[in-house]
Amino acid sequence: MNKKISILGGGESGTGAAVLAKLKGYDVFLSDFGSIQQKYKDLLDKHSIEWEENKHSNIRIAEADEIVKSPGIRDTTEIIQYLKNNDKPIISEIEFASRYTKAKKICITGSNGKTTTTMLIYHILKKANLNVGLAGNVGQSFALQVAYSDFDYFVIELSSFQLDYMFDFKADIAILLNITPDHLDWYNYNFSLYADSKFRITRNQDKTCYFLYNADDKIIVDRLKSLKTESEFVPFSIFSEVKNGGFLSGPNIIINHNTKFEMNIYELALQGKHNVYNSLAAGLSAKILDIKNPLIRESLSDFKGVEHRLEKFIKVHGILFINDSKSTNVNSCWYALESMDKKTVWIAGGIDKGNDYSMLRELVKEKVIAIVALGKDNAKIHEAFDDVVEVIDVLSMEDAVKASYYLAKDDDIVLLSPACASFDLFKNYEDRGRQFKECVRKL
Repeated sequence: MNKKISILGGGESGTGAAVLAKLKGYDVFLSDFGSIQQKYKDLLDKHSIEWEENKHSNIRIAEADEIVKSPGIRDTTEIIQYLKNNDKPIISEIEFASRYTKAKKICITGSNGKTTTTMLIYHILKKANLNVGLAGNVGQSFALQVAYSDFDYFVIELSSFQLDYMFDFKADIAILLNITPDHLDWYNYNFSLYADSKFRITRNQDKTCYFLYNADDKIIVDRLKSLKTESEFVPFSIFSEVKNGGFLSGPNIIINHNTKFEMNIYELALQGKHNVYNSLAAGLSAKILDIKNPLIRESLSDFKGVEHRLEKFIKVHGILFINDSKSTNVNSCWYALESMDKKTVWIAGGIDKGNDYSMLRELVKEKVIAIVALGKDNAKIHEAFDDVVEVIDVLSMEDAVKASYYLAKDDDIVLLSPACASFDLFKNYEDRGRQFKECVRKL
């Protein structure tokens, strides 16, 4: 008799897992509490997979031997509580798909910089003509690629929500960029639980594996003392020289792994302090995979960057509009503001995830001439900055762009860097970024 599997969530992750499960002979049922996009319905129907939308049939779902949960479904939802009370094993799509691939997995997590670093590593591996897939929070579903393709390598961006439901998964190269408060509303506002989640990227690593970590991050370094893993530790730093790893020396990044790699930071495609970390992590991964220095240099210098992440969009009457919609937490926003080199009108706001804006006050004093607060509840932004700069409330992206345009002058910058989730006014951060660019085009 076929094993039964239930999939929760009918988006990219869930649909991919359903297709892979069906191809591997499982009896599959997919359930989504919301509506399922037509393209995913078509894919499910093509593979004769039973599905439901706009509800969860708890008893039917619980008939399965195992449940695959999409990362956006909170532990506090009724269906997850029901399944846990019935002792049903719940795993992530990444955990499920990893059972069916022998590909080497380069995995990236952290509070900030994940997508950029993931895309940069993928860019290097593609240029090296390796047979590589891009998965996790970016690209196609990992499970769907395992179902349809036969890659030798996968570069996988992993959020804490995915890591929480991974148990036997093993990263051949695990990269931990940083740990700063984010998504604390998912972790009972307990920072330690969130940090535990990030460190799950080292689970099951053995002596054939590598753990790349930011040696300047105190949270990471403190936890290394109690970390039980056999993997080889490879640090990277911009403040101190490291022996077997990567560091910044004057204007050069230096990577020592087997052989030495050196490159001037002004040649890097990605500028700014935070991007030196991302470039070091990517360069180290490439060295571990024995990619040649000239190709690493070329890749680090011609990478095009990530949409919605400090994306210099266009100038309108001398005002530069920058789309940093992917900035969904305070730390990410700090990096964005820190890299501004001209007077800035800052568009911020959205669903607050327990933000502490105090770390931004000095930067705001130094760089920001006005704040346009976009969202339904901006009380915390007013509380943090009313005594520093003018804060104007708006309820639509169109009004935010117009207000910032009138506040800025020739040679100023308008920066959309919300420091918040997007779900009060937009579908997701991509929708927010696209609306920003559309409104700027109309000026």
